[in-house]
Amino acid sequence: MSQCGRSISRQLCQHCQRPLRSVPRQWYSTSTGAKTSGSHSASTHAKEDPKASEKDQSTKKIHTKDDKAEELGPMARRLQEATEEALLTGGRAGRQAVEDAGFSKDLKEKLLSKIADAKFQNEYSSAFSQAGISSTGTPNPVGSFGDAAPWTGQESTPDAVRRMLEDSKKQLSPELRRKYQPGPIDPRIKRTPAVSAGQRLSAARDKATVYSSNNSGLSDAEREEMKREFRERFEPAARAVPATLSGLAALANERIENAIARGQFKNIPRGTGVERDTRADNPFIDTTEYLMNKMIKQQDLVPPWIEKQQDLVRETTAFRNQLRTAWLRHAARMLAAKGGSLEDQVARADAYAAAEKAHSPTAAATSRLFRDPAWEAAESKYLTLAVERLNSMTRSYNLMAPELAKKPYYSVDRELQRCYAAVAPLVGREIRDRALKLPGSNVRGMTKAAGVLEKLGGGGGGGDAVAVHVEGDEKAYGMREFWRDLWVKK
Repeated sequence: MSQCGRSISRQLCQHCQRPLRSVPRQWYSTSTGAKTSGSHSASTHAKEDPKASEKDQSTKKIHTKDDKAEELGPMARRLQEATEEALLTGGRAGRQAVEDAGFSKDLKEKLLSKIADAKFQNEYSSAFSQAGISSTGTPNPVGSFGDAAPWTGQESTPDAVRRMLEDSKKQLSPELRRKYQPGPIDPRIKRTPAVSAGQRLSAARDKATVYSSNNSGLSDAEREEMKREFRERFEPAARAVPATLSGLAALANERIENAIARGQFKNIPRGTGVERDTRADNPFIDTTEYLMNKMIKQQDLVPPWIEKQQDLVRETTAFRNQLRTAWLRHAARMLAAKGGSLEDQVARADAYAAAEKAHSPTAAATSRLFRDPAWEAAESKYLTLAVERLNSMTRSYNLMAPELAKKPYYSVDRELQRCYAAVAPLVGREIRDRALKLPGSNVRGMTKAAGVLEKLGGGGGGGDAVAVHVEGDEKAYGMREFWRDLWVKK
């Protein structure tokens, strides 16, 4: 890189130094006058006025330099551009080539100044772009993209927001825009609004307070200070607010204590504490999800799969209650039909309950378990239809429920096993209640209301016959005796 720069510099020196060694041109006037006459007049004028001659000589030097720059040929200009490019891109090697090439002092300063300008513009290119100045020093045209960042393949967020705003609200064309037109001004004198007596009294009291405060012996400086404090109260940043949690807590406690001292907490109605939802501070629940669920709960709104779940739970509970009630009644009748005293029947039921409790589904069935195949066969058709209905509801519920809320399907055998395990501890008490119930009572020992025939002793309900004693005719009491006793004089 350095050798290339040196060779280019030498060639540039050979081509550009030749005009510097040539005889300077004479300055010609714009008119087509002769050179001799111009020079003769100039010399004559120089002899007469030395200051004018010095001015002419400086003018000649300036124009001589311009002519020298214009005399550079295309090859010299190309080599000069190559030298500048080598200096800009070559770094230290390019600058060393300029030092070793033997350039003149003016040319070196010119090249180094160009390097400094280019480096400064590259370093602060964004500032030049924002200022609207190009690399040549001329202002950028309107709508230039010099201040924009290079395209990286993705649109930045500010650009996207600006594009969306411009797309959503198009600017009106200049011919459709209209200038602001002030409203009409009414020059008529308006009467002051009427003020009530209460307002005048309040204003007079305020004015009296202000007048007394102004004449309270304060100096002018103190009065200005007080006015400044009053003005600061209504400024946005008048009161300092602590920026820490402890500072906010201290400020809140101070206000609470001041309110207690003023007696604002004396008439607060007493009652139960505020119920706080523990899920509000749960870090594992999304805030948006919590608020949406709370709103839905307050409005008594539930998703469709929740309604389906409630229907399914209701049907399942009704089916299991009916099945357990039927098996409890049948088991109590079967154990009581085997005979024996009441204590023997209850002990037999308790033994079956203990065997049912110790039974394991994985172990083989023992003979101590109480089962009735005839009852199962009689109820099999009903159980099959009921379980199929529950499975149909479960299937429709699982189609709309989330994955974690889906329910398993039901089975007849599994429901029977659950029924046997739940009813076995209740059979002994059912046998005792049925044995100790009153005549005419229901299964749970509730006395059944007697009919009219039972009350009159006419039977019909299986009760004991009641003997009816008919009185004699002389003791009969009818309507005649009633009227007689009613109108009798006492």
